[in-house]
Amino acid sequence: MGRSLGNKDFWLASLRADGPAFRSAVAEAPIDAPVPSCPEWTVKHLIGHLAGVYDFVLGHVERGVTTAPERRDYGRPPAGTGLLDWWDDRFAALLTTLDGLDPELPAWNWAPQAKKAGFWHRRMAHETAVHRWDAQFSLVSAEPIEAKLAVDGVAEVLDTWLPAGRGTGPRTAHGIVALSASDAEHEWHVRLRGQGGLALLDTDTLLDSDEYHERAVARGTASDLLLALYGRVGFDVLEITGDERLLEALRTG
Repeated sequence: MGRSLGNKDFWLASLRADGPAFRSAVAEAPIDAPVPSCPEWTVKHLIGHLAGVYDFVLGHVERGVTTAPERRDYGRPPAGTGLLDWWDDRFAALLTTLDGLDPELPAWNWAPQAKKAGFWHRRMAHETAVHRWDAQFSLVSAEPIEAKLAVDGVAEVLDTWLPAGRGTGPRTAHGIVALSASDAEHEWHVRLRGQGGLALLDTDTLLDSDEYHERAVARGTASDLLLALYGRVGFDVLEITGDERLLEALRTG
């Protein structure tokens, strides 16, 4: 699981909080309302996407094998089922399934890390939290992502999304970038190596070496750091020193 800072109970608690908050926001918004943080998406797309992700995970996470699941059609409610009703069903099923699932059970995932079910406890907590923010933002105002969850979310971007090649920023950057969560006393140092390569550095070891040179530093709340990495807000919400262009190499989502 890399440098994850949570566990099954923590991620399930996050799901139980952010899921209903997502549901409340999308139920209040017009179904065709735009979602500003997801260009070209409407609230309808947002509901369908999240329900479809849940459906995808439910289709493979209990198999007890690490082979990739067969492709099938995800993202559509059964005939005669309303979109919100489908989301309700998939969310309830996801909670029940993940609650009964041993995080150590063998389970496929798309990242270069251990193939265990705990990956999906973590991934579904963050998927839901970010899209909860999207849904609330479509109503003009969104609550920040809870600080501890956001810290683990930043770690997930750095130890999972980017090593899996799922970054959306430039792939030619070189140098060390530091991220600092002002409300959680947590920081990360990442060495960018060009061609999309990066290494998440051990800060204690790094600080004792002669190789420590930050070319960019970004400081802000854990929620703002995470949302900036996901492209939901601009890096201008953070305190930045150095070459801001290096931060773009850490974008994902």
